Amino acid sequence: MKAEAIPSAFATEQGGNAVSTAPTLAAAPARRLKLWDLDEKYHCPVIGTCVPMDELVRFARRFRFAADPGDEFALHAEAVALSLHRNGFAEALQKYLERKYAMTVRQFNVAHGDHEVRAMWRESLGRGEVAAPMWATLTHKHASDDTRHTVYADIHMLSHQVGAGQAADARRLAFLEKENAEQRRGLVAERREAERRNATLARQVEELQARLARSTRAEQDAEALRARLARFEDGSVVVDMGRRLAILEIANQRLLAESNRVWVLEKTLAACRAEATRFATERNQFAAEADALERVLMTDEACAGECALDQDDCPLPPPAANERRSVLCVGGRTALVAQYRNLAQRLGIRLVHHDGGQEEALSRLPDMIAGADAVICPTDCVSHSAYYQLKNQCRRSGKPCLLFKGAGVSSVALALARVTAGQTSLPGVASDAPA
Repeated sequence: MKAEAIPSAFATEQGGNAVSTAPTLAAAPARRLKLWDLDEKYHCPVIGTCVPMDELVRFARRFRFAADPGDEFALHAEAVALSLHRNGFAEALQKYLERKYAMTVRQFNVAHGDHEVRAMWRESLGRGEVAAPMWATLTHKHASDDTRHTVYADIHMLSHQVGAGQAADARRLAFLEKENAEQRRGLVAERREAERRNATLARQVEELQARLARSTRAEQDAEALRARLARFEDGSVVVDMGRRLAILEIANQRLLAESNRVWVLEKTLAACRAEATRFATERNQFAAEADALERVLMTDEACAGECALDQDDCPLPPPAANERRSVLCVGGRTALVAQYRNLAQRLGIRLVHHDGGQEEALSRLPDMIAGADAVICPTDCVSHSAYYQLKNQCRRSGKPCLLFKGAGVSSVALALARVTAGQTSLPGVASDAPA
């Protein structure tokens, strides 16, 4: 799911009160919902999860989006805003989603009640399938508001737990590894059967070759005796030999067909082995990335004061000897602000924080930007409004700004180190594009 400010309605279950089950509840719609019929909060996860970025770029060029085609976050935000109401873009996107996920929509159409729709969503989520089941569930005519909110909550929590959709990929990888293991076992059995048939065919080939040699000798003998046999032979021997040759030809064709099938099986086995090697390589890469992330997290905790490190062992550069710089951090995780400030202090930086519009007013941003030497912003943990206001204000004032992905302590530490080294730029010129 793409980065967005979490709607306040998401934090509570229908305002914290149980929804009445009295007959005053609205009846399920008589038809499937269209994209513009969905509540506003569902548009961001639908576009971020169900529409690949290359397809979104094509839509942006087709409908002449105002956002830069290279700015994925801006494209996402503009697409979300346009899809809220029925228009040419929304209708084109509706047709694309219906065509892309038509098979899954048909599978979900067998559900005749809200509990069946929710059960099918849970089953799909357990298999690591997200995009198609999410679209089919959100637009299902029997899905209730609670079920749609459950889908939204599941997608939202997946993005928090793993980030950038990696949870679905991990589940899909586990599913594929299990399926690959089953296929390999099947291929081993087929290979053994093919070897057994090969041995049988080899014996048959030897027998056929021997029979062909005997037939050749018999034909040569028959040619020499033809003149003598013509006087008293009525032709039955020749007919019998023709029948035998026909049988041999049929056997030969069967042998060729079996040989071709063995060749196809060997080629398929080689392709499966290559696929298994690729899966093993990807698994090793995932393990290496997990180890690297664990080391970064241990380093962040150590630098935050949870373990004592010698100055020479600290991965961050020592505080600058000159005057402390003032850096404004817009967005990020409020629970980690204290650790952000500790990291900034180690770098000789005075860190000023604005939560990106969650509780603090966005009207404070211009003054805070003007009073800072540089600005940093984790683009996956900031609201759309704060992101655009930050880019425009820094562009107008020429204030150095560093946009980056990741609101963790390690990401902020790298951003502060880059600010200390002067590796910043104006937004939209050479900064990290948000997801």
